[in-house]
Amino acid sequence: MYSKNILFTEVNHAALVDEPIPALRENEVIVRMEVSSISSGTERANLTGSLSVNSTKPKETVAKFPRWGGYSSAGTVEQVGAAVTKVRPGDRVAMAWSKHNQYIVMHQDNVYPIGDIPFEDAALLNIASFPLAAIRKCRLEIGESAIVMGMGMLGILALKLLKQAGAAPIIAVDPDADKREKALQCGADAALDPFAQDFVEQAKALTEGGAQVGIEVTGNGGGLNGILDCMARFGRVALLGCTRSSDFTIDYYRKVHGPGITLIGAHTDARPKQESYPGWWSQHDDFKALIRLIRLGRLKLCDVIDETYSPAQAPEVYRRLVEEKAFPLTQFDWRRLV
Repeated sequence: MYSKNILFTEVNHAALVDEPIPALRENEVIVRMEVSSISSGTERANLTGSLSVNSTKPKETVAKFPRWGGYSSAGTVEQVGAAVTKVRPGDRVAMAWSKHNQYIVMHQDNVYPIGDIPFEDAALLNIASFPLAAIRKCRLEIGESAIVMGMGMLGILALKLLKQAGAAPIIAVDPDADKREKALQCGADAALDPFAQDFVEQAKALTEGGAQVGIEVTGNGGGLNGILDCMARFGRVALLGCTRSSDFTIDYYRKVHGPGITLIGAHTDARPKQESYPGWWSQHDDFKALIRLIRLGRLKLCDVIDETYSPAQAPEVYRRLVEEKAFPLTQFDWRRLV
């Protein structure tokens, strides 16, 4: 049996290819993809051949292809292995650490029943768990001010979750005017341009002296430098964006040491595998929390999506991802694949 899969065949090129479905092991399930989400930062890095900087793996010296994208998706269980107890054929599920595959083999621990919540929301659960973990690590309390640097997928979802958590006010930051407007629509109380001459003064005025919680999502030194200028004394900053370059400097004495700022590593892998504890929740428990919020009608994720395509359009979609600076928040609808 074959599956149509999106594959990064070489630098800056994606294709929809037929590949055999791997044999099913006893703890695995086969899922028919319904909706998968593009994580533009991670997938651009893979598509352009950026070298691995995963701290748990040796650094590559030469980018190797083919590569794959897509780690947040939703679908329907087609088949289960002999030892699977968590799902059954026909179950609607969200997936963590998947790929853009028509049929995908997943370990049962990375598959979560979603009941009747929309596939479009469920396909964002894994991505949404990243800013959720960052917010938890900052130990945000109701009424504390928050600032988010960067309005890509993670930044927009962080805004929504900060609003759920009771942050007030919430300041969105991005140089793109359209993204600032979208941030306001998604729950930000104000949206600022980081390159405005009075950016820091505006941020401190809106937060009455500085933000108590900061979520840095750009993954570059300038973003971290800018958000530190906007923090209150004893503020907490989560480094959610993947900073792939160390070629920058920070005035740590003036911006971190003196004001007592806490910098928090918030890569999604930096979380407990099994048991959650205050501020540090497992992937499993964060998924369950997000599913409850969506099911109760308190949270909607898919309204952040700008564009949806058939997987057959993947080559053009990924060409745009390479070339366009402000790539839209995008999903693939595998139900359109004929």
